[in-house]
Amino acid sequence: MALIAYDSADAAAFEATRHLPDVALGTWRDAITRYLGPRPGLRLLDLGCGTGSWSRAFRSWWSDAEVVAVEPSAAMRERAVHRPVLAGSAEEIPLDDSSVDAVWLSTVIHHGPDLAAAAREVRRVVRPGAPVLIRSAFAGRHEAITLFRYFPEAIAVLNSYPSVADVEAAFAVAGFTTAGFEQVPQLTAPSLRKAAASLRREAHTPLQMISDEAYAAGVVRLRKAAETETGPVVDALDLLVLR
Repeated sequence: MALIAYDSADAAAFEATRHLPDVALGTWRDAITRYLGPRPGLRLLDLGCGTGSWSRAFRSWWSDAEVVAVEPSAAMRERAVHRPVLAGSAEEIPLDDSSVDAVWLSTVIHHGPDLAAAAREVRRVVRPGAPVLIRSAFAGRHEAITLFRYFPEAIAVLNSYPSVADVEAAFAVAGFTTAGFEQVPQLTAPSLRKAAASLRREAHTPLQMISDEAYAAGVVRLRKAAETETGPVVDALDLLVLR
């Protein structure tokens, strides 16, 4: 399923550095709730859940909801902070037809080898009118993400991802229409110095896919900037909602 075959080192780096702090989750909770309408008995699919941080957040926010986590990488499943996690992918979801009330995909849409097949499979498992919430960095939309300021070569990697229009088109064929699109700010790190100190290449697909020389040059730029820049690191990712 992935641009990268996640191994144990990748999963460990992801768990250590890619889980948003609790203080950063509030903006995402507000945005998700605008489209989701949590209620007792809600069945929410976290598709491509990685190490499970969003599944854990959903359970803490909505204790009466059932969160179903699905992840293709065995290494990610082994390190998940939410249990259980089912083996599966966007193209092969291990659930019955019309069995979930919402689907969440966070920074995963670019990993699928067949976007059209993923859209059909999501259509199969969601109930009519259920929202599909896609949190992502889409092609052509790097400006609000700090990482790309210091690793400009990674922009080309991002631009190989599906665009918003690509995703909308693939899901339209499967019967979805766009219900919402917005940019959601998040506190990524309390300072650039902290961000530089905690950076792990294995946790970021775009950084894994640039050359070693480009990565090393980016680290130098990031550390130099961290010596003088103050204030928190606030990034923004997109939320695309389909029904």
